[in-house]
Amino acid sequence: MLAMFRKKIIELGKTFVLVLFLLIPGFGKSQINAEQVLTIGRNVLSMDDYMLAIQYFNQAIKAKPYLADPYFFRALAKLNLDDYAGAEADCTIAIENNKFKTEAYKLRGFARQIQGKDSLAVEDYNIGLSYNPIDKNFLYYKAIALTELKRYAEADSTFNVLLRQYPRYDEGYTARARMELERNDTISALDDIEKALSLSKVQINPYLMKAEIYWKRQDWQNAGSALDAAIRLRPELSDLYVNRAFVRYNSDDFFGAMSDYNYALELEPDNYAAYFNRGLLRYEVKDLEKAEEDMSQVIKLNPNNVHSYFNRGLIRLEEEKYKEALADFKIIESKYPRFYPIYYAMAEAERNLGNNRQAAFLIHKGEEMVEGYVKDPEKNPLDRPAIAASKSNSVSSSGEVENESETEVMERFNHLVTISQTADQSLSYNERIKGRVQDRNVNVDIEPSYALTVVAPPKSLKSLSNYFKELDDLNQQRVINYNLYLTPGLETKGYGDMMDNLFDISGRLQSKNESSRRPADNLLLGVVLTMLKNYPAALKHLDEAIAINPQFTVAYMARGFARYANAISEMKMAHETKEEQEVLLDRMAYTSLLQDALSDFDKVLSLNPKVVFAWFNKGNIYYEAGDYTSAMQAYNEAIKIDPEFGEAYFNRGLAYLNAGNKNQAFSDLSKAGELGVIPSYNILKRMK
Repeated sequence: MLAMFRKKIIELGKTFVLVLFLLIPGFGKSQINAEQVLTIGRNVLSMDDYMLAIQYFNQAIKAKPYLADPYFFRALAKLNLDDYAGAEADCTIAIENNKFKTEAYKLRGFARQIQGKDSLAVEDYNIGLSYNPIDKNFLYYKAIALTELKRYAEADSTFNVLLRQYPRYDEGYTARARMELERNDTISALDDIEKALSLSKVQINPYLMKAEIYWKRQDWQNAGSALDAAIRLRPELSDLYVNRAFVRYNSDDFFGAMSDYNYALELEPDNYAAYFNRGLLRYEVKDLEKAEEDMSQVIKLNPNNVHSYFNRGLIRLEEEKYKEALADFKIIESKYPRFYPIYYAMAEAERNLGNNRQAAFLIHKGEEMVEGYVKDPEKNPLDRPAIAASKSNSVSSSGEVENESETEVMERFNHLVTISQTADQSLSYNERIKGRVQDRNVNVDIEPSYALTVVAPPKSLKSLSNYFKELDDLNQQRVINYNLYLTPGLETKGYGDMMDNLFDISGRLQSKNESSRRPADNLLLGVVLTMLKNYPAALKHLDEAIAINPQFTVAYMARGFARYANAISEMKMAHETKEEQEVLLDRMAYTSLLQDALSDFDKVLSLNPKVVFAWFNKGNIYYEAGDYTSAMQAYNEAIKIDPEFGEAYFNRGLAYLNAGNKNQAFSDLSKAGELGVIPSYNILKRMK
């Protein structure tokens, strides 16, 4: 509900002065002009580049941590990245630094409201209203929060104050209409909706509420007209077409319904509801082959959607694909063994396969369940594969059917479903996509271990300098013709034209007489072969380097990564090519290989306890082995050495998440995002 309310709290500055040298790691705090950095950050923020803006605000905070503005603007950037907890925390510091900064109360209340902390949000809005009793935004957000708390009398009173002061505020009427709908006062709600539409016809939510009211009244004509208007405003929203298709279906406009489902799938090829409903329509007109295809597509996208298995089974029965139908029904039976209709469906398949005895047994089993339920419902409950119970049917964004009544599920398991929420209902300051890195889907993988390469790492927002003393000393000595670098992971597509050079380096060094190769030559050869992912050969040369110089810290670092990468490679191949028993044996060998990698990083730390990357790589090995407690301890050590090691916060956050500590995971991922690890915000969003 909250998403209909979009207003920027502040007017961002317009002056843009680019001073990139201020972000160079290690640049002295005293040399940073905090006000100038803050101005740049505000302008970057106005261009929706939230990640870069945060880095500027970080610099201002380092220079003058007692200012309120850097924390406030960093909070605004975090809010736009859906890091609501991080935004709340920054606003709190801003308020501690300047308790008269009313915008910080507004932004903190806003962040709390999105997190469901409506009572705390109301407290912030009350503080703001104590400074300015007729501030439109404070009144507006407070009324919404009170509605969420179901404190309707207070909400109504606040709306009255708001609309007396701002009688042409269309969003205020829309919000009050939503409150009235929650109180089942549809007459007042319709009055406010019409008032909102008389002031502005460009809001989508009044039309959606209007459609909802007529939908419940089964006034399909008016519901359809409201959805038509909503589609004119937001023609890119596929769910609107799914809802209109349902209305058209109930108006006996099968052709119109099918057209809407087809277009919804053009807009969003993975829309579960559109496939499911289109499949049912095709089933109804006996286009069985295409109906089966639609149900199969739902199952492909969401293997847990038992409704689609049931319907596909029924379709296959009519297609005389009895074995396939039986397989679908058995999937449902395994999940819902007391869902009695499945036994009648299975009996039909068995009978057509000539298994009359089994068919009779299944019919008897279903009848026994029904009789037991009639005699004692509490003792003999029946499975009802529905998620919730109400009068309307809907489908969630995950594709699962929800809000079906028990009777409908038992009697019409193949009922049409609709999308319950069609508009973007998240509270946000900015609808534009640019800069919203949390909307990029990313795999939930840890940040990769650090490897030695001959390719300089790309510039990034992250503050880590990748400094490794022994490596720097080696590069300064110029004992080989190439500089070596520490980079996160080995992404070969980033090497570009360097790939041919890697093979040339490898060939030249390997052609050298073995006895004439120095430890540094073997190190370089091991590094290049690791980059080329020839791990056994790389390990051979790194072993030789260490045998000649047992105190060669850099070589241990390189070998530790090569051993780790080799272990992962071996295990992946085992899963792809071997039987389960062989994989189990390989798992033991895999654990041994990981232990060898750990011993190399331990050796690095015995030679230099401050090598932060060795601790980080150890954490990744423990994480890979499923030992999240040890992983967290290793990441702790890395963070102790470098408190701004964003990747360590990120990986520790994932370790906490796997260990079930969601609160600490939120904190670490928020900090990682603050330090420039972009995937953090996507994961934070998905966790919510």
